[in-house]
Amino acid sequence: MEKLQENANIKLFALNSNQALAQKIAAELGIKLCDASVKHFSDGEIQININESVRGDDVFIIQSISDPVNENFMELMVMMDALRRSSAGSINAVIPYYGYARADRKARSREPITAKLLANFITLAGADRVITLDLHAGQLQGFFNIPVDHLFAIYGQAEYFKAKGISEDVVVVAPDHNSVKGARNLADLLKAPIAIVDKRDDTRLDIEHSAIIGDVVGHDCIVFDDMIDTGGKMADAAAALAKAGAKDIYACATHAVFSGNAVEELQDSAYKEVVVTDTIEIPENKQFAKLKVLSSAPIFAKAISLIYHNHSVDSLFNNKD
Repeated sequence: MEKLQENANIKLFALNSNQALAQKIAAELGIKLCDASVKHFSDGEIQININESVRGDDVFIIQSISDPVNENFMELMVMMDALRRSSAGSINAVIPYYGYARADRKARSREPITAKLLANFITLAGADRVITLDLHAGQLQGFFNIPVDHLFAIYGQAEYFKAKGISEDVVVVAPDHNSVKGARNLADLLKAPIAIVDKRDDTRLDIEHSAIIGDVVGHDCIVFDDMIDTGGKMADAAAALAKAGAKDIYACATHAVFSGNAVEELQDSAYKEVVVTDTIEIPENKQFAKLKVLSSAPIFAKAISLIYHNHSVDSLFNNKD
């Protein structure tokens, strides 16, 4: 990756959602985060001060739309408006986790498509480009009328399991039918077969009568999904695999939402390890013994460097440096 110069015509800003990831991205790029403050008044209103010139610069703002979702989203909106009014050359929204991504269609009558609404707001606020990682549905790119660089964590995840020696006799498992595509992509990288936990609705899995489609007996298993929210689906999948005779069982996901009782569900589950990335900052009270966090900073740094230098980002989708 081509390192950036401190005097380059680029500015990197971090808002409040994931300062730790922003610092890692800046370190990968070899530059410092720019000086800005994000404050909240007592009534919840947001005040942003940009303490250096951005006129004509290519600006990248790092902000996950994670808990508190609405607050973090509004920080991003206010920041982009401030940058647009300060004559930034380009405004690039780096959104490691795109909240509301599951609200991508009308599943019932009179239901909003909130993911599209967010896309409209982001464009209206002044974004020229969006850079994100592992959208819940790839079709969300079509909600934008600006370029979207949709990155994937799967290459780093596959390398992690290869380095641990968990690729010789492993089965990649989809925890439900909606997760089959992602599981197949990881299986292709690991040259492994796939299996599916036969779960077709949002209720908890009946472990005693659950069915596993595929051979998992005596094999290591990696249960793969794009995110872990409450942890119930992933915990049920581990229990079903253990009952079916699987050997060591691992969970792997990009986004660690960890809402509700997720930490207890995962820590008490049959998983040997739960592998996630740092797209969402995980507070200390949500960290547990089985948790392993991979950094997404290298892929975001590479994308930012390529975009800034007007190079193709194709190498990021072919697992090349």
